[in-house]
Amino acid sequence: MERTIDHLLIKYGESHQDTTNKLIHWICVPSIMFSLFGVLMSIPFFVEKTIYYNWAAVVLLLALGYYLTLSVSMFIGFIIVGGLMLYGNYAILSWVNGSDWHLFLVSIAIFTVAWIGQFIGHGIEGKKPSFFDDIKFLLIGPAWLLHFIYRKVGIPY
Repeated sequence: MERTIDHLLIKYGESHQDTTNKLIHWICVPSIMFSLFGVLMSIPFFVEKTIYYNWAAVVLLLALGYYLTLSVSMFIGFIIVGGLMLYGNYAILSWVNGSDWHLFLVSIAIFTVAWIGQFIGHGIEGKKPSFFDDIKFLLIGPAWLLHFIYRKVGIPY
């Protein structure tokens, strides 16, 4: 019986066969994820904002819940990836002297350029993005990349 994670990764991979599109995804998917964390971190929070207390951390926890339902090793991987992205955005926030507005602008710029890249990649591929069929593929894209890393280093997913 095929596991859900295997099915989702295969389904996602169907519209990501072209070498150029894959390369674009290796750049743009992490950039989109990183910039989304930045946008979320720039939103005012209920308490003083820290690396752990912000909207990006809340959304990461929700995403981690989803990854846990798919695969324990994906869950662990995204604790690491998500933690690094929180750290990176918090570092940018510190670099811009705590200016939520500046973090927001940097993040929106990255987000916009990365999505343009994604659509160029899919134009080259000649297939629409997977999330047009099912929104959960927005979370599967990062897992699809992570599963290649896992396979390369011999970590079962």
